[in-house]
Amino acid sequence: MAVTNTPIPAGPRTTKGIHRAWFILAILATAQITAQSISMSAGIMVAPLNDPDGPFGWNIGMIAAGLSTYYVCGAIVSPITGMLGDRYGARPLMFACGLLYMTSMILVGTITHLWQFFLYFGVMLSITQSLAMVPLLASVSGWFKVKLGLATGILWAAGGIGAATIAPSVANLLDAVGWQSTFTIIGVAGGGTLTLLTVFFRSKPADANLMAFGATPNDVPEVVRSKEITRLRLKVFNKAMRKTKAFWNLPTIHGLGCAGHGIILIYSIPLAIEQGISLSTASFILAIISIFSIFGRFMSPILAERFGGKPIIMTALLVQGMTVLVLFWAQDAWTFYLFAALFGLGFGGEMTAYLVVNRQYFGTGPMATLYGFETMGALTGHATATVLGGLVIYATGSFYPALVMSMVFSLSGVLVVLNLESNKQILIPDWENALPAHARTIPLIPTESIQTTLLEQAGDC
Repeated sequence: MAVTNTPIPAGPRTTKGIHRAWFILAILATAQITAQSISMSAGIMVAPLNDPDGPFGWNIGMIAAGLSTYYVCGAIVSPITGMLGDRYGARPLMFACGLLYMTSMILVGTITHLWQFFLYFGVMLSITQSLAMVPLLASVSGWFKVKLGLATGILWAAGGIGAATIAPSVANLLDAVGWQSTFTIIGVAGGGTLTLLTVFFRSKPADANLMAFGATPNDVPEVVRSKEITRLRLKVFNKAMRKTKAFWNLPTIHGLGCAGHGIILIYSIPLAIEQGISLSTASFILAIISIFSIFGRFMSPILAERFGGKPIIMTALLVQGMTVLVLFWAQDAWTFYLFAALFGLGFGGEMTAYLVVNRQYFGTGPMATLYGFETMGALTGHATATVLGGLVIYATGSFYPALVMSMVFSLSGVLVVLNLESNKQILIPDWENALPAHARTIPLIPTESIQTTLLEQAGDC
């Protein structure tokens, strides 16, 4: 009996009351808060690892190399986790993320040698963050046909709130219970939460027999496709994307922006400590950056959805780059806090609009792979900034050349933004023309017609 390859509609239904998309958003926000605990812990870790009177006593160059391993490994695996998300969905990757997070954090608490720091933090936790930040974050696009900017803003703002509390919490835990207990507590709490939430999470609306938030009965319903058709669609869509300048420029912009703020996130606390400020007081620099980034995180995708992503990202990069000037005169805690407030606005706005920009450029195709490449650019920027910043500080004995580098990275990103195509229309509206008819979104054969066809074919047999 011949079997048709035409995808069968999933029979999606509308919801009454609160749409399930908002519950999915809450789960994803929790995942981002957990993921932020990794990156925001990095700046806190530098001082105790560098303390000559502490249990480690590593020089800042070796610490920077370990942190750069985290970013390099994350950059390598992000496109892979993106492709896995497009192919298999975000739900199984959330479960893997929870288990890996718990294991990695507990192991970080046991480190006694530098190679362990490279392996547990640099490799294992970078894979964990890639799982949380790429397929999980990108999955929000499928749940919101409208209000994607608002959903993305809420998602990133939640991460900012979490980061604002995590940085001083990690510092206080280190003072109160020591290195091992701190990371064991964080690992068990965060990993256990992610694993539990997998039970309630769904990768896309069709998996819950629903339509996306904002979809109408007249919209073409999402369908459950075979693995072969899903792979074919992904291959054709990615081939069309790669022919655009935006596909290459967006990861570059994200990389330059992250290089700009990466130097600040890693080295602002050691700079403050060099000025005579205590670790616990200096930890609030990251907290204030995170608090003030919440406004940028929340508003950037909303404004990008309304006015276009190009001017929003460019403005955020300008703010991020120019506010670094304050650090050249910062000596007291309040001046560092002033810098953190100003810098946080640009930092938050730079990194959160990409999901909205992706839809403006490429429509509603499979986006996790693209976001994986953008994350690869971001983490490559972090790795570059961490290595170069550490080497410059080690070679010159001063933090100020690294601050100049931060400004150059951010302002170079502005120049690349100017080279982007207009996002007033989708760049690849006809990408499905390269697909065979049975693999396209429309026209779809109604379920009854497919069943009739199968019965007729069975009769012929």
